[in-house]
Amino acid sequence: MSFNVAADAYDRFMGRYSRHLAPQMADLAGISAGQRAIDVGCGPGALTAELVARLGASAVAAVDPSTPFVEAARERNPGVDVRQASAENLPFADASFDAALAQLVVHFMPDPVAGLREMARVTRAGGVVVACVWDHAGGEGPLGAFWDAARQLDPAVHDESDLPGARRGHLRQLFEAAGLGQVEETSLESRVEHPTFDDWWGPFTAGVGPAGAYVASLDADAREALRNRCAALLPAPPFVITARAWTAHGVVA
Repeated sequence: MSFNVAADAYDRFMGRYSRHLAPQMADLAGISAGQRAIDVGCGPGALTAELVARLGASAVAAVDPSTPFVEAARERNPGVDVRQASAENLPFADASFDAALAQLVVHFMPDPVAGLREMARVTRAGGVVVACVWDHAGGEGPLGAFWDAARQLDPAVHDESDLPGARRGHLRQLFEAAGLGQVEETSLESRVEHPTFDDWWGPFTAGVGPAGAYVASLDADAREALRNRCAALLPAPPFVITARAWTAHGVVA
């Protein structure tokens, strides 16, 4: 899945949820002063900014395959070593970091196990690798109502429930397959209030991620039908979406 979209479009769509995960991810990784950390699949830089706040820009690196996201992450986090690269081919030497984190990206890696192995490679022995993925399979991610509505209108729709790490226990399995030790799984939550239905729906029309691509593929009538079905499934505004993300924490041997 390519994210060749403007950073502000991602901010309005998924960034509004992901920014609440960033401090929780840093806590889970035990990020503290004096360490070096890398944000893998950094997007526009929400988690990168949290790492900078704790470690300083010179102790943080970040990578993402999307050109617009790399440019945004550099602009928003001056002094951070931000590079355009995939998780499966990190441009850093072995044991360069104390912690490697991947927030909402493992499920989009072409080869998640290879990506996690690379994260372990660039992390020192005894360091940690931490990742999270929305609970798409359980319907408790931020897109649950959207995909429920889409399936009601089109039972053959390909949603995000089968993506790597998106179901309970699978992220742990991927960590173990990548050779990480002492793997533990838990979950995080992000709560976002939407003052109006259009505040929730509008970002879906920006073409971000699988959901945005699906909306873009529909003709005007089908798009309106989907919009109306989503409105029927959601509470009357203002409403709060509570999204759950599965996490895994592993130690590098």
